[in-house]
Amino acid sequence: MHLFFDDSLTNNLIQHSIEGDEAWHCIKVLRLKVNDKITLTDGRGFLYNALVSSINQKKKILEVEIIEVKEKQKYPTANLHIAIAPTKNIDRFEYFVEKATEIGVNEITPIITDNSERKTVNIERISKILISAIKQSGQFYLPTLNNVIHFNKFIEMNHCENKFIAHCNDTEKKSLNDYVKKGQDSLILIGPEGDFSKEEIAISIKKDFKALSLGNTRLRTETAGVVACHSFNLINL
Repeated sequence: MHLFFDDSLTNNLIQHSIEGDEAWHCIKVLRLKVNDKITLTDGRGFLYNALVSSINQKKKILEVEIIEVKEKQKYPTANLHIAIAPTKNIDRFEYFVEKATEIGVNEITPIITDNSERKTVNIERISKILISAIKQSGQFYLPTLNNVIHFNKFIEMNHCENKFIAHCNDTEKKSLNDYVKKGQDSLILIGPEGDFSKEEIAISIKKDFKALSLGNTRLRTETAGVVACHSFNLINL
């Protein structure tokens, strides 16, 4: 099934126009024809089954007739928010975004920490990776992507009750299985290549973040993020 994304869709539409890159892919790559079936999502949990009603190759516009709308179950059923320091090599951060979305994550926040080597990300580019990942993995909810924020500001915000910080310091930690039950929303902090500073760890503990273990080995930032997503989703199967 080829899944297409269009956030301008609403569940009371009968006719809809697909334009831009998605229309181009339908016309030139898949070579869809009139009366061919097409499946779309708005990224807000709805699946739209439609039929191609007309094609304008010159203007790259595909007109479709909506024949069925279904609301899909959210997955994971509990909300997972990953706040993660962007990696120096942006390809590694983009890898995390793609794989976390495929596995199942609800919200991603890039955070700047004391040891961060990268302080900016291209939000528009990351958004495109999110869209591509939900299409590839057949999901109908687009994760929320927040703007870059400094650790000290983020830590002061209101968050869910289950809050964790995954750091490399030699202190007592527990796995996600020990902390979280199925259906409980969670926030997990993932640090940069140089880990969180001692001050950041101390501040987070004072703010009721719990020390989280992601295994017995030292993981790269992007690997830690993927492991955290996978662990959370296993709990919520």
